[in-house]
Amino acid sequence: MRKGYRNDLSWADVTPKPLWLNRRQLIAGAGALAIASPAVAKIATVPSAFSTDETPNSIEEISGYNSFYEFGLDKGDPAANAGALTVDPWAVQIDGLVDKPGNYDLGDILSGVTLEERIYRLRCVEAWSMVIPWVGFELATLLDRVGVQPSAKFVAFETLVRPEEMPGQRGRSLDWPYREGLRLDEAMNPLTILATGLYGEEMPKQNGAPIRLVVPWKYGFKSIKSIVKISLVEAMPQTTWNMQNAREYGFYSNVNPEVDHPRWSQASERRIGGGFFAPRIETQMFNGYGEQVAQMYAGQDLAVDF
Repeated sequence: MRKGYRNDLSWADVTPKPLWLNRRQLIAGAGALAIASPAVAKIATVPSAFSTDETPNSIEEISGYNSFYEFGLDKGDPAANAGALTVDPWAVQIDGLVDKPGNYDLGDILSGVTLEERIYRLRCVEAWSMVIPWVGFELATLLDRVGVQPSAKFVAFETLVRPEEMPGQRGRSLDWPYREGLRLDEAMNPLTILATGLYGEEMPKQNGAPIRLVVPWKYGFKSIKSIVKISLVEAMPQTTWNMQNAREYGFYSNVNPEVDHPRWSQASERRIGGGFFAPRIETQMFNGYGEQVAQMYAGQDLAVDF
């Protein structure tokens, strides 16, 4: 299932600045194709194993109920407070064990990539879930372009720190910046994407604009938002929630109905939008993506490596 990518690309291959499409044109165009009738070719062919056929949540549910502590602790705070965030211009620093480190404008990163619609289940560690139609591209595409060195074993990510626009960062609810990490094989898995939109539109600021990680077989907090730094490293990186409370939040944080959170069961979940009296859904191992990812954890005790 792994796609082949060229690894000989340099940033000299990208389109000159005057010819760049702006992000709204790029993503809106992708979305128009992605949601068009079957008679119209889509932006790309997505293998059936990647997109669920479950009904997506509404844009109002997705953008109105989420965790983004940089804008506040309540689920409605990101929608209320993210409007002031400046997302253009935007650059991502890529460093560490790569052949082509640098500070790359998002236009460079998006130039030449194929945006796809990926309809993924999202399972929050708090035992609620959604189905979300992301627009994005495989993280492996970017990592191949910058050239991962043989000694790299993990990928570390950081979120923007800008307290003047992100009021949640004015307090010490967490140790900013928000940090996350993946093992390299997890980062290179075809399911792992960098998302720049949802529902065929530009990513809402409260959902992690302009670029965020999506790792659908892990609890939602692993899918770090508003990324400004990606580092290839040899040692397992520190991650925010593991630093905050290692007993409750492991590095891997794979969705696992057999390993409860110390304060609640993970055996079932509440689907947002289902109504207060809707029956809970049984949680699936790896959030239902075991066919694509289980082999990466062969020989690991996932109750220990939680």
